[in-house]
Amino acid sequence: MDKILIITHTKDNFSIEKVTEYIEKNDCEVIRFDVDLYPLQNKLSTVFKDGEWATILETADKKYRLDDIAAIWYRRAYNIGTGLKEELDTKFYGPAMGEIRNTLFGFIESVDAYSLGKPSVYRRLDSKEEQLKIAHKIGFKVPETCITNNAEEARKFILTHQNVVAKMQTGFAIYENGVENVVFTNVVREDKLEELDSLLYCPMQFQRMIEKKRELRVTVVGRDIYAFEIDSQQFEDAKVDWRKDGANLINKWIRTELPVEIGEKILELLDVYHVDYGAIDIIVSPDDEYYFIEINAAGEFFWLDNLTEDNLISKSIADVLCDKAPRRNNMVMA
Repeated sequence: MDKILIITHTKDNFSIEKVTEYIEKNDCEVIRFDVDLYPLQNKLSTVFKDGEWATILETADKKYRLDDIAAIWYRRAYNIGTGLKEELDTKFYGPAMGEIRNTLFGFIESVDAYSLGKPSVYRRLDSKEEQLKIAHKIGFKVPETCITNNAEEARKFILTHQNVVAKMQTGFAIYENGVENVVFTNVVREDKLEELDSLLYCPMQFQRMIEKKRELRVTVVGRDIYAFEIDSQQFEDAKVDWRKDGANLINKWIRTELPVEIGEKILELLDVYHVDYGAIDIIVSPDDEYYFIEINAAGEFFWLDNLTEDNLISKSIADVLCDKAPRRNNMVMA
């Protein structure tokens, strides 16, 4: 029986259970590695002996061999080392966390099996600039864009295009009194231009605001494309960034079909990155022009999966992991 390793954490959502269910229907075994239990509860060891490599994962319940797994799903790596700060002297915590991350990510990178997601892949896809350049090169329309820490360049761009939005390139959040405040996409007002001097300390991405007829979230697994749309302009809090009103919109997305040429470009984008998963944001203008906004290497999909019959996105993930569907082979030693 083939073994499929899922890298996640104890607080992950029910999508893990759905994918696990489909993996088991494919007659494969699931090994779940919750990284927030590493290293205090989960132990990971790799040994080279007598010309062979062996990797062992030991959890509170069981010991697993990982060197013979058939595939790995690098889903999430949240809250690594939970509880460690309370166990170590402050001066040792930072260096220890560096070793912990390096060990865990080093293992994931070196697995000689198919991998749906890798730390190095996620790092590459963190570059919004490269995404936009590749999307433009393969024929997508992309909004006029300025990425800068130069206030004058930003002012010039804003005054030229008038309607401009500002966004961060990462999951940027500010924590105050234990509360997470996510920085969403916002419209730049001309009366705020003087505040752009703070760009000196932190660059931002500016884009010409595209008028929205519809917004699309397109989840791709292997060669399967699941496209959903929403009329975000019906909801005041969602007009600029639908995520601001995400909880209210969760059941308002509708399954839709993409034009053939857009679907082909999306698959070409995943071919360029050599990945089998991506969550892509697209804006459809009133003139029915499709504008690529970004691709999320590990973007969430559970609320859309619930809107499909029998959680089809989870099934596609399981089929790719179990080699029951076409995939882009990325084995280290292939």
